[in-house]
Amino acid sequence: MGKARRGRRQGAPSSRRDPREGSAFRTPSPAAGAPTPAPADAVRQALHELLARAYDALDRADEHTLDDVAASVAALCAGPDTRRTVVLGLLDSVTTATTRAWQLGRQPADLHRLVGRRLAAAEQEVVVDAMAHELRQYAPATVDRRWLAQLRELGDGLPVPRSSTWIEARRSGGTDWFTLVSQVVTVLHLLVRLPALEHLTSVPGEARPDPGGPGGPGGPGGPGDAEAPAADERILSRVRMLLAKAESTTFEAEAATFTAGAQSLMARHSIDAALLTRQAERPDRDGPQGRRIGIDNPYEGPKAVLLQAVASANRCRMVWSRELGFGTVVGFEADLDAVELLFTSLLVQATRTLAAAGSRSAVHGGSRTRSFRQSFLSAFADRIGERLHEATAQEEESAMASHSQGRELVPLLAARAERVDEALGAWFPEVRQARVSAARDAEGWHSGRSAADRAQLGAAPRLRA
Repeated sequence: MGKARRGRRQGAPSSRRDPREGSAFRTPSPAAGAPTPAPADAVRQALHELLARAYDALDRADEHTLDDVAASVAALCAGPDTRRTVVLGLLDSVTTATTRAWQLGRQPADLHRLVGRRLAAAEQEVVVDAMAHELRQYAPATVDRRWLAQLRELGDGLPVPRSSTWIEARRSGGTDWFTLVSQVVTVLHLLVRLPALEHLTSVPGEARPDPGGPGGPGGPGGPGDAEAPAADERILSRVRMLLAKAESTTFEAEAATFTAGAQSLMARHSIDAALLTRQAERPDRDGPQGRRIGIDNPYEGPKAVLLQAVASANRCRMVWSRELGFGTVVGFEADLDAVELLFTSLLVQATRTLAAAGSRSAVHGGSRTRSFRQSFLSAFADRIGERLHEATAQEEESAMASHSQGRELVPLLAARAERVDEALGAWFPEVRQARVSAARDAEGWHSGRSAADRAQLGAAPRLRA
């Protein structure tokens, strides 16, 4: 159900039939001659039929029927004899649907993003609880570490007592049964209607233990610790520090300097990671990966261009799934980290500059604010891409001149680029080029170029890993 229902989902509707009236609130009667089902079996059957009605109502955007279904399930939850059966039935349905979502190529961040686009913040909290419960069914070593990291970033879900479920924990937290059932059923409907996506990682239960994890051959304390080519958290912390300074300053030249410094640092780290990977001969661990990064309205076209510019400057490829609200970036792990950090920071910086620029009016009246901002972001993406490429090229030249393996760098980077292209072709065999609407506002275009071109890259701080 769309966002128009959000206000009503926060509490019971103002008027509704008595939950004890009407056939919607009765468990089905057995057919003549059939054995009488046990009470729990009858409740489970009633819940199954009510969920089917809810899915049909959500498909048709029939809010009245959906309210009836939610009230029916809430009425079953009101009685102590049927509550546990209903709660466990809902829990099993949501868990099964979440497992299926993994098998369809979704990751925790993907589901959270999708629910945020389609529903409300309360439903996002529900899906986090559902994902946390589902992932707890597996040994941690068999779940891709990136999935667990995504879940941690989303909050890990509500703390749940051993004798309870996350649904009951939400009810104990003050949410009434009607609202809670409405939220759970709406999320469940979204999960069971998911289309398939590309599998970028192993599904939970099938991931191999991470050699870079604690105690692994490439992890802290392991024999390969000195040569581990994965993104070093110390490097990422310093990049985050630079980008935080870029986001907080009100001086665009200073922001550009900090951003250039972050790009240079990540470019050097990427080069070091590539050389170390070749030296350690661990291609399986450090092969190309995919990462989905959200691209939201407004101005999703220029934002996609910005993500493409950042990805290209960091030796990655990007495929934009416009209808799904994200771009899939394909590359090596250290480069993917750089893309995600830089893109997020640059959006913050561009948004701040746009807010300071204010609105724009046309000569003959009316607003041209949207055209101005669209053109600004397009020009900003274009110029930022140029500058990031310059920073990366400078670091490559420096590495070739100073590194003992500098002569190997050009063929090594070319080979890695070929592997990225191969991975992209395997995941997206039918990808096609798409054009984004051209900029139409001259002032917006020049302002965007200027905002991305305030400082000389040579002024970037020379940080070393």
